[in-house]
Amino acid sequence: MGAFATKDLFVIGRQKGYYEGMIIRKIVGKEQNSLRLDDAISSLCTGVSKSEARRIIDRGGCTVNVALVRVASRSVKAGDAIEIGIMETGRFQELQLPPEALLYEDAELIAVNKPAGINSQRTPYQLKGTLEYWVSEYFKSQGNSEPARVVHRLDRGTSGTMIFPKNRPAAAWLSKQFQDGLVDKLYLALISGRPDQESWTVDAPIGKVASARYGIIEGGKPSRTEFRTVASSGDLSLVEARPLTGRTHQIRVHLESVGLPIIGDATYGGQSAGRMMLHCSEMTFQNSKKVEIIATAPLDGEFKERVSGLS
Repeated sequence: MGAFATKDLFVIGRQKGYYEGMIIRKIVGKEQNSLRLDDAISSLCTGVSKSEARRIIDRGGCTVNVALVRVASRSVKAGDAIEIGIMETGRFQELQLPPEALLYEDAELIAVNKPAGINSQRTPYQLKGTLEYWVSEYFKSQGNSEPARVVHRLDRGTSGTMIFPKNRPAAAWLSKQFQDGLVDKLYLALISGRPDQESWTVDAPIGKVASARYGIIEGGKPSRTEFRTVASSGDLSLVEARPLTGRTHQIRVHLESVGLPIIGDATYGGQSAGRMMLHCSEMTFQNSKKVEIIATAPLDGEFKERVSGLS
């Protein structure tokens, strides 16, 4: 969050008029010296009440001198740099997962079924309510004091399998498995249209074309995805996608590039829906003992309902 140090206010996450949040940075003055953190925030930040300051602190959206602080009663001193994240009203939600969301566990890692609409990891304005936070709290409940280390991510709108290491050596090992392409990832996507072929491959370079948008561009990073049609009905199709590289928005960009956008993916031309219909259904890999692990995440909610009538 130190990157936001040059101005008092930054608006981040704007995309097609969609407001996500903003970062406010303030320096504690003599008037706020020795105040509680929540009192100091409400004093420094116009429009932020003490109760809202407490909510920001509680969800992990506040730092003091770049360090995350989650205690509203701690005192501040003149010269302290406070940064807070203001989220869009109603965007924050607590994350509570049912027992069946834990897909796999051993001594080195766990696999969790991430819900759609939840951030994989903390943002500048949120820690609590992310899958990263849920995993860290789960570790604590199991007597594990290690932090949740995010070695791969799913987009906020994507649901499905995510793997978290339980310690530093496991994190290093797992990161290398992803980097070396040794984790087989299988996604399901509900798309508009019917593919001309049952199986096809998109091999096209991807690069950033806007603040939160990627596309196929000359000089982009090599990107390859294998697709297979699973079922179709009318103008909808369910396809499997296996990304052989790990680029941001890769499946979404590759499907949009062939005129088959994902339902609910407004960024890439998808029809409106309650969520983006992209789900990481399975990850397969060998653990450090060379035992094959298959972590499978079932569909649920709107996605499950919408594919039930396909054949």
